[in-house]
Amino acid sequence: MTVDARAAARRPIHWAVGGALVVATALVPSAESAAAEQKSEVSLRYTCPFPSGPEEVDVVVSAVLPTSARTGEEIRPAQVAVEVTLPPTALARFAGLDAATLSAVARLTVRNTVGDTSADASWQDLTAPPADLPAPGEGDGQEPGALTLTATGDVPTVAFGSPGRATLAPDALALALTSLTESGEPTTPPGLDVACAPAPGQEPELAAIAIRGDQDPTAPAPRPGESDPAPDPTPTRPAEGLPPTAHEKIDALTEKRREALEDDPGSCPIEIPPEWVMTTAETYAAGYANAAKLDGAAALGPAFMKVVLNKRYINDSCASTVDVSSEVNFDYEGKRQLPPTKATFLSYGFMPTTATMTLEQVGPPAAIHTHTVTNTPTYPEETTVTAQLVMRLSDVEVNGVPLDVGPDCRTERPFEQVLKGYGQSYPPAGYLVAYGGTLTGYAHIPPFEGCGATEDLDPIFTSAISSPGKKADNYTKMTQAPLCVATNPEGPDCPPRVPDPER
Repeated sequence: MTVDARAAARRPIHWAVGGALVVATALVPSAESAAAEQKSEVSLRYTCPFPSGPEEVDVVVSAVLPTSARTGEEIRPAQVAVEVTLPPTALARFAGLDAATLSAVARLTVRNTVGDTSADASWQDLTAPPADLPAPGEGDGQEPGALTLTATGDVPTVAFGSPGRATLAPDALALALTSLTESGEPTTPPGLDVACAPAPGQEPELAAIAIRGDQDPTAPAPRPGESDPAPDPTPTRPAEGLPPTAHEKIDALTEKRREALEDDPGSCPIEIPPEWVMTTAETYAAGYANAAKLDGAAALGPAFMKVVLNKRYINDSCASTVDVSSEVNFDYEGKRQLPPTKATFLSYGFMPTTATMTLEQVGPPAAIHTHTVTNTPTYPEETTVTAQLVMRLSDVEVNGVPLDVGPDCRTERPFEQVLKGYGQSYPPAGYLVAYGGTLTGYAHIPPFEGCGATEDLDPIFTSAISSPGKKADNYTKMTQAPLCVATNPEGPDCPPRVPDPER
């Protein structure tokens, strides 16, 4: 079949293609803010669990934000910085590793609130460059021996759909610390992940923004403490599609590509800049994982997930496809894992065994890839979610008798869990990233290591659970709830709800 690339490029791009884009692109606001800006800053104290014990850490969050905006208008925090001052006791661990420098990647949860509704946004990948570790008694001006790391970066936009006084308030803070030796080599171990919580009794508000309704754009903005009438108590899903300014950007990009096609007819794919459509969201997923060797299934979740939508978006009008890449991290009490779950199985077909299973997420965020076909009326799509996990076992009992497996009984290496979902956009059916649904897949479990406090139990758990080369032994079925998108905190799917898992 021959495709006229130039004609294909002139076709309108269909943006309301299910999955990630149905909600996310509908929430890209259309107006640029002309309001005055404010340099906002809040100083907070966090409690962080370091190897030395709980430490009190001073944190300063700052950003430039508008003083007012209209409902639905894009608000993009600028000059974002998270300044973390680590006390000497927290740094002692790194001195023992012969570390010379310390860097950090910060992930800050920010609660967006207007009226009685709120949703959490994840300010991820804020990066602090390597800083020299102070010698004992020598600090960086904060206190003797202390070290201040300042993490900066771009963060998602937010838009409020209801008028009133909107606030942004920092909440949980996660730090991924990396230490290097004088020669620039990673220390052993190379880093430390720390999940910090705000100390109680503080006023965490970073900024307040007056949100004006669309009914009277000339009306003055409400003063702090005042608000417009409450939003509709039964909001509906946002309308599909993009607002005019986003369309204008995309039309201009499409026209530029069409002109390029005259010289290169095969140049069809158009990659949309992520800042036009990227946003964050939250949801829950729950389900079951079969273990054929153990003749049973373990419940999974409900797992809280933090999603970054549309990190890459490619429309190929020649192939009539749209490919969207997003990512997700599990979050349980500040850790990248699913909640621990207790399950009872029949080991070797006759011995009742009870254990607590924990699935920890390792490596990069789980990848979400959605492939949509746009030359059929229903817009069918396939979504693949790929995560790297490590399984840990604890609190094991065999026939009611405790079995001491030690503190580090786990798979010897991460394993890949791949889940797939299938759906269509018109009418919405099956699995769509934005609306949720059922994902299924298989995984094989590697051998175990570190099992047994007084004897080597690795062979027992490897024989009973692991399934190298037998992926079909471990079938997983997860049900995802609809996304609560940070740019629409008063939407019908916020706060995110826990789904009913399907067997």
